[in-house]
Amino acid sequence: MTQEDVLIRATVGDARVYAVTTTHLTQYMNKIHGLSPVAAAALGRTAAGALLLAATMKDGEGVTIRFKGNGPLGEVMADATNYTVRGFVEHPEVMLPLKKGKLDVGGGVGHEGVVIVTRCPEKGMPFNGYALLKSGEIAEDLTKYLFDSEQTPSVVALGVLVDKDGSIAVSGGYFVQPLPGASDEFLETLENNCITLPYVTELLRSGHSPEDMIRLIGKGMAVEILDCHPVSFHCSCSRDKVAHMLEGLPEAEFSSMLDDPQTEVRCHYCGKKYLFTPEELKALPRKHAKLDDAN
Repeated sequence: MTQEDVLIRATVGDARVYAVTTTHLTQYMNKIHGLSPVAAAALGRTAAGALLLAATMKDGEGVTIRFKGNGPLGEVMADATNYTVRGFVEHPEVMLPLKKGKLDVGGGVGHEGVVIVTRCPEKGMPFNGYALLKSGEIAEDLTKYLFDSEQTPSVVALGVLVDKDGSIAVSGGYFVQPLPGASDEFLETLENNCITLPYVTELLRSGHSPEDMIRLIGKGMAVEILDCHPVSFHCSCSRDKVAHMLEGLPEAEFSSMLDDPQTEVRCHYCGKKYLFTPEELKALPRKHAKLDDAN
C-alpha cells in the first residue's frame, strides 16, 4: 500500500488512464462522519470517482457527484477540485447485512434513482448531467452516466475495503477513457486487460500502486506516465460562508433563531461547528431575505 494518497495521470496507447489511492482521506471521512461500513464504502467510492473525473479538467475546475437513490443511505455526495475532495452521506449510521460476503453498497444507495454530475468550468456557469441508476454500486453507475449523459465510453473501477474494526484498509480506483478514433484492435486489447484485472481492493491490498494499476491496464501497449499528485480531504467551509447562508434564510426561520441563546450550524462535509449569538445574527445584513419575503 502506498504511504500517501496519490493520483496519477497517464496515456496508454490511444487512451487516457487515471488511477488513485484514497485510503487515508477515506479513513478521515470515516472518522469525522462516524460512518457504518456500508456508508464508508459508498462515500469512499464516490470520493475516488469525483477525484478521477476532476483530474480530467483544468486546475481550479471541479466536479460534484450526487447519488440520489431509494436506498436507506439517502444522498451520497462528493465534490473534488485541485486534487482535494470532501463528501458526506445523508444517513451515515445505516447498517446492512453482507451480500454474497461483500458490503451491499448497491442496497444502501438503492437500485432506483439518479446520479447527478455537476461540472464547474473555470469560466461560465456550472452544468449538470443526469443518468438513471443501474445498480447503486457507484462505479458501474458512473460508467453508465459517462456513456449516457456525456457520450463518453469508458471504464470506471472503484473499491473500498473496510477492516473488521471499521477502519479503512484500502481505497481507490481507476478511470479509463479511450480517445476518439482508437482502433478496434486497440479497444479489444484494452478491454481484455481491464476485464482480467483483479478487483481494485485486491490490487491495493497486495501492494499495487496507482502506477502499477496503470501498467497492468496498459499491458502490451505503450504507457506514458504524465504526472503524479497527492490527493487529500479538504473542506472549503468558513464562518463567513455560513454567515452568508444565514443571511438568505426566510425571515420566519431566521427570527426563530434569535430566541435561542446560541445558534449552532454544522458543516455537512467536515462536521465543523460554527456558533452565533443573537447579537451576531442581528448584525447580519438581511436586505435580500426581506426583498424575497416581500415578493
